[in-house]
Amino acid sequence: MKKEDLRIVFMGTPEFAVGTLSRLVEGGYNVVAVVTQPDKPVGRHHETLQPSQVKTYAVEHGIPVLQPVKMKDEKFVEQLRNFRADLQVVVAFRMLPEVVWAMPRFGTFNVHAALLPLYRGAAPINWAVINGEKETGVTTFFLDHDIDTGRVIMQERLPIGENDNVETVYDGLMNLGAEAALRTIDLIIEGDGTVESIPQEQMPAYSGDLPQAPKIFKDTCRIDFCQTAEAVHNFVRGLSPYPGAWTVIQLPDGKESELKIFATQKTNRPATDVAGCFIVEGSSLFVNTADSLLQVLELQLSGKRRMNARDFLNGSRQLFQGKILNNS
Repeated sequence: MKKEDLRIVFMGTPEFAVGTLSRLVEGGYNVVAVVTQPDKPVGRHHETLQPSQVKTYAVEHGIPVLQPVKMKDEKFVEQLRNFRADLQVVVAFRMLPEVVWAMPRFGTFNVHAALLPLYRGAAPINWAVINGEKETGVTTFFLDHDIDTGRVIMQERLPIGENDNVETVYDGLMNLGAEAALRTIDLIIEGDGTVESIPQEQMPAYSGDLPQAPKIFKDTCRIDFCQTAEAVHNFVRGLSPYPGAWTVIQLPDGKESELKIFATQKTNRPATDVAGCFIVEGSSLFVNTADSLLQVLELQLSGKRRMNARDFLNGSRQLFQGKILNNS
């Protein structure tokens, strides 16, 4: 079988998925259709519909696009079946019903941004960084009835530096995921539709309490400065640049405002006050944690632009000196 003969339906929505889709198209693979989320209403009155990044890429390259509201919709299922896919490739999409993932003769595989069975769930990149992991990676696996539990085809690893944030890890995994997807497809082609895969229960990491990667909500992102400096540092970079770790500070007029922190740096200086208390030294900003001072490098006050601490202090020094953040 040649790659031009393998009929592929690609499913995905965000930029992370475009990395794989573009490699497929530019590599000469036969992508016969794309499935993505419906256009999203944006604007003050939701008067504008914004297509997903996957749809934008597909339309630019003349690939048919399906945008079902419900994956079990009979009309959608029939449209999908008419593309006669041999294989479906899923990257950063939604949960699929069996009628969809079982449709192609060679099955459906997913590219997950973690080393399964570790970090099953919607936000694997964030949680790996938040938990201070030194390594992550991507996994290709066949879909089955449960989320992120299918048989593993291959894994590729990526180191995480102590100052890497979600953006840098995201970029690395996007490229690594695209490479893994193409290698997985090539293995399926070489095997005339069959490829070796391993149950996750037989993976070396399948022991003890497996770390999970649940969806992240606004309240998830609130900083607890009563943790160690390392834990707070990991938390901040695990949510930077999006959605952003935040706390609350009192303004001179007595009102409270949300303050996002995007970058920090650990120090070897012990804490000098209660957790959450700021210290301003010249053009540098520090905050006390449970064990040591953490330097704040980039931050953003609600309604203002993101900036480095030096520039922020030029106009807002009075906000911080001796102030204690609201940790409750």
